[in-house]
Amino acid sequence: MRIILIILLALPAFAQQTEEMKRRGLTDADFPRLHKLTENAYVYEMMRAPFQGARFTTDNLIVITSEGVLVADAQGSPEDTARLVEEIKKLTNQPIKYVVIGSEHVDHTGGNAVFPANVTFIAHPGAKRNLEAQLNNPNRQRNAPKIVVPNEVVIDKKVITMGGTEIQLLNLGRCHTGTDLTVYLPKEKVLFMSECYFHRLYPSLRTGFPSEWIETIKKAQAMDADWYIPGHGYIDDAKTLKADLTESRKALETIVAEAKRLYKPGASPAEAFKQGNFAPYSSWEFTEAQARPAFERAWAEIEANLQ
Repeated sequence: MRIILIILLALPAFAQQTEEMKRRGLTDADFPRLHKLTENAYVYEMMRAPFQGARFTTDNLIVITSEGVLVADAQGSPEDTARLVEEIKKLTNQPIKYVVIGSEHVDHTGGNAVFPANVTFIAHPGAKRNLEAQLNNPNRQRNAPKIVVPNEVVIDKKVITMGGTEIQLLNLGRCHTGTDLTVYLPKEKVLFMSECYFHRLYPSLRTGFPSEWIETIKKAQAMDADWYIPGHGYIDDAKTLKADLTESRKALETIVAEAKRLYKPGASPAEAFKQGNFAPYSSWEFTEAQARPAFERAWAEIEANLQ
């Protein structure tokens, strides 16, 4: 048994390929990947380790100007974020000046400490409060990633202009975290949505706001954007990402509609979930871990019991 375990541990990373990775002909060796969107905007795409039975990428926006660089979100570990920083150095000699925290969750902030010391971190006020609370938690594990508390906050909108490039930091509404920020380049027509957009992944609603998330996506779709960049999921061409944002919204709408259809005061949401029909989105990756919590979150929203 021990020999078998050693052999399994020695297998290359592509032994953990998902069906979607196989369909795309990808292995871990293909990551990280860099995608050029426009002359000054890039997406960095890194395959994360298996999480709740699924594998998918975490994505970052890189905006390069003649006066500095803005990065939207970090990776989940210091090691992966250090690779992101090194990749940026290959693109430009300009320093990283801003890091926007689109999502406060650790898979987007765990590597923040490896950014240069003089970087300005910007987040939603609620994200700042939550990160401060985590930092001051006496029960926080010593080996947990170092927390960086943001220097600045954005309530609704902040405009940064660097090297003639206008960069808008926008709070379009509550999505996955409740403190979500997006980054919009109006001239380049690029909208980085962080965890407001899971590309062909079952919606993660454990801490989310179902109906508000739907409305946030509608706001995003009404904007003048060619590129809609997800916080998680493969980076495809602009047309595909735009079309699949609609599918992401429909997946949320299906969850909310099924919760409303099956809702009965006093009934068990866990039992009601068994009667739900979530096709065609129930075939998406991450479904096994996220479908029931998403339904129960929509149920709690009906009862006005979201925390």
